[in-house]
Amino acid sequence: MKRKVLCALLAATMAVSCLAACGDKSSDSKSSKDTLVYAQGADPRGLDPQIVDDGESAKVTNQIYEGLLTYAEDSTEVLPCLAESWDISPDGLEYTFKLREGVKFHDGTDFNAEAVKFNVERNTINKTEDMTYADFVWGYVDKSEVVDDYTIKITLKQPSTPFLANLAMVFGAPMVSPTAAQSGDLMNKPVGTGPYKFVKWNKDEDVQLVANEDYWDKDNMAKTKNVVIRTIKDASTKIVELQSGNVDIIDGIDTTQMENLKKDSNITVSQTPGMNVNYMAYNIERLDKETRVAISQAINVDEMVETLYNGYAEKATTVLPSFVPGYSADVKQIAYDKDAAKATLEKKGIKSVHMITYTNPRPYNTATGQTLAEAIQGYLAEVGVECTIDSYDWTTYKDRTIAGDYDICFYGWSGDNGDPDNFMNLMSDTNAGMNVARYNLAKNKEDKADYKEYAQMISDAAKEPAGDSRNAMYAEMEQYVADRAIWLPISHQQDLTACKSNVKNFIYHCTATVKLYNVTKD
Repeated sequence: MKRKVLCALLAATMAVSCLAACGDKSSDSKSSKDTLVYAQGADPRGLDPQIVDDGESAKVTNQIYEGLLTYAEDSTEVLPCLAESWDISPDGLEYTFKLREGVKFHDGTDFNAEAVKFNVERNTINKTEDMTYADFVWGYVDKSEVVDDYTIKITLKQPSTPFLANLAMVFGAPMVSPTAAQSGDLMNKPVGTGPYKFVKWNKDEDVQLVANEDYWDKDNMAKTKNVVIRTIKDASTKIVELQSGNVDIIDGIDTTQMENLKKDSNITVSQTPGMNVNYMAYNIERLDKETRVAISQAINVDEMVETLYNGYAEKATTVLPSFVPGYSADVKQIAYDKDAAKATLEKKGIKSVHMITYTNPRPYNTATGQTLAEAIQGYLAEVGVECTIDSYDWTTYKDRTIAGDYDICFYGWSGDNGDPDNFMNLMSDTNAGMNVARYNLAKNKEDKADYKEYAQMISDAAKEPAGDSRNAMYAEMEQYVADRAIWLPISHQQDLTACKSNVKNFIYHCTATVKLYNVTKD
């Protein structure tokens, strides 16, 4: 209940401001009323929701695909979607879902229990290394069984409190067409059941969608016929395109431009606390605990956040945002102590580190990874450590993090479901695309033992029912990883979006994604 209410309050704040303002002002937008143009800062990595794990891809796939469950528009309350209802066995191991009848995928394939079984097994028995969310969503699944055409039973290996919330996530959980998955190219030609159908992807330019006239939910048919999701990598250009009317909605706004946007009577700007964390990750394969602690001591996080984010982000005192269950104000991060850092690094002979970072703004870091890396480069220079920085576009950067050739990398996370497991599980995950600290690959004897203990803590907390006892377990985990300097948490970025004033019903969800089926333009 706490998760639902707090997330609802955050999303409602933005929804009210955007819905009210967007409905009251006129605009001379150059795009037609039957085409909605949304601009984001990077191209999608792909369009298969069971493989991709980035917000740019999700902006597209969330219009095309649906899962068994979904979230309310203004919270992480779990609601029926392709599953009409579900029952859970007393021991918490068996979930029986009654599926919606009469639903078809965009290619005409029937949605039924066999289709769900295919999707479950694609993420479990048949998963590939690039399915980074497979374990997040389906990791506790033992088996799936078709009961009848529209009933499926999923059995877990152990009880999992986040399981239902995971089934509503935009990654890993959406149902793909079995026909298309077996014979097509879902990364480039997505096929789901959602309110919009895929038309075309012009790489590094835009993705074009059209309303699904055969959509199963007649009460929630797409209100705007066409959606175009444009890639505009330069933050300033994105704002110019909004002001000129060539795009209708933008996100990932450069905070230095916020005040100018607020003064524009033809634009509505929205800002709410973000369910995210912006962090620096240490490669545990390469850097031991003493070195990690010393580097953290060298960085003045308070000063850096104040300088870089212009008041649109707050310092991260823990991995979890303050409104996510499990957050504890008692968690203590490594304190800034330049003299101690210098002494340790000199003693250990650490004279240089290799950093990799990304060049574009992210929802959790509007200052870009390049800017953040350069700020930390400056702090480390003061303690005698030289930093080399290799920077990449987002798609290439994802590949470089998986390769693991770095001492330090910069990353972030936008919460998918409001559950603390969704954040803290990142450091126990065995997929290199998720666990960029590579904690599971630790070579040092102390780090290896610590990782094993932490992974057990994650497993134990997943079984615990929601409530004070479970929250305390996550607070303990937060202190555990803080003491061992697995990450250096930096900030929690506000969600910043802007739309033309003739746009109605646009809501940026607290999970940092959007559904555009209900959006219209005057």
